[in-house]
Amino acid sequence: MNNSIKNILSKTLVVISFSTVALMSNITNAQGNGRDTITAVGSSTVYPFSTVVAERFGKNTNFNTPKIESTGTGGGMKLFCASNAINTPDISNASRRIKKSEFNMCVKNGVNNITEVLVGYDGIVIANSNAASTMKVSRKELFLALAKNVPAKDGSETLVPNPYKLWSDINPVLPANNIEVLGPPPTSGTRDAFAELVLEGGCKQYSWIKAIKKQNKSKYKEICHSVREDHAYIEAGENDNLIVQKLTANPKAFGIFGFSFLDQNSDMLQGSIIDGQGPTFEAIADGSYPVSRPLYFYVKNAHVGKVPGILEFLTEYTSEAAMGEEGYLTDKGLIPLGEEKLAKVRVRVLTLSPLALN
Repeated sequence: MNNSIKNILSKTLVVISFSTVALMSNITNAQGNGRDTITAVGSSTVYPFSTVVAERFGKNTNFNTPKIESTGTGGGMKLFCASNAINTPDISNASRRIKKSEFNMCVKNGVNNITEVLVGYDGIVIANSNAASTMKVSRKELFLALAKNVPAKDGSETLVPNPYKLWSDINPVLPANNIEVLGPPPTSGTRDAFAELVLEGGCKQYSWIKAIKKQNKSKYKEICHSVREDHAYIEAGENDNLIVQKLTANPKAFGIFGFSFLDQNSDMLQGSIIDGQGPTFEAIADGSYPVSRPLYFYVKNAHVGKVPGILEFLTEYTSEAAMGEEGYLTDKGLIPLGEEKLAKVRVRVLTLSPLALN
C-alpha cells in the first residue's frame, strides 16, 4: 500500500471518529421518528449489489436489514428527490450518473445535500440463449436495428422510418431472423446508457449525422437516442428475470441488461461480441469492451442521524470487504474501482461530502 493511500485511509479513520461523535446526539432520538429501517430505491442493475450488502449488514449488526426496491433509476430519482420528509427514501441506486434535471428537481424540493457514491463499473450486454449461436455485431449495426429513424438505404443524407425487419437486412452475415430485442423502459438507467453508448456510438459513425451535433444538439440526440416503436424493440420492464425467461423460451430473441446479471445467468445466456470484443470481467475492467458504464448510489444526508444505521451501512458498502478488488461484490459481477480510487470514494462518503453539479 503506497503512502498516498495510507494518508487517505488515516484521514478516513479521523472522519469516522468525528462523524460518530456528531451522530451520537441524534441516535437517541432516532427511534422516535417513525422509521427505523433504511430504505433504498432505484436501479435494477445496482439492486443485487445493494441487496447483498443490506443482507450482510442486517445479519452482522444490530440494525434492521435495509429495504431495497427496484424501481428503475429514473423512478428512484423521482421518489428520492420528492422531499426530505422521513417517509421518502434515504438512498437512490443509479446505473448512470444523476442528470442535471434530476439534481435540480432535488434542489427545488429541498433535497440540497446529497452524497454521490461511485460503486464500481458494469458493462451493458446484448445477450441471447446459449441454445443459439453467438451474435457478432457492431454498434453501427445495432443502431440500424433499433433506432426509430435511420439513414436511407440509397446513401442519401436523409432519415427514414426504420425499414429493417431481419438482422440479415442490415448485413447478410447476420442471422436471417426477425429483429426482436427485449430491453428496459425509458425510466431505466440501463436504457439511458444503452442509448448513449450503443445507439449513439453507432449513429455518430455517419459523419453527416455527427455534424448535426454542432448545429443542433437536441436534434442530434433525438436522432441518435430514439428507439423504434414497431415492436422490434420490446419494453420488458425492470424485471431482468422475466427477460431471462423469455430469452430461454425464444433463442432468436435478444435482451439488454447489465453484465453482472449475465454473469449470474451464464448457464442460460451468452453475451454478444460487440465491435470485436465480448463482455468479460477483464475487458470491462480494462476498457476494451466498448459498452461499459459507472454505477452509483446517492444518499440523502438530511436523513443521517434520523434513520438509524445509515452511516454504518455506508461504511459497510464502501469497505474493502465489499467493494474491494477481492470483495464479495465482485462475486456478483461488480467491476471494482481499484484500491486508490476506492480509498478516495470512502473518504468522500464518510465525510458526507455534498454533491455539486456545475
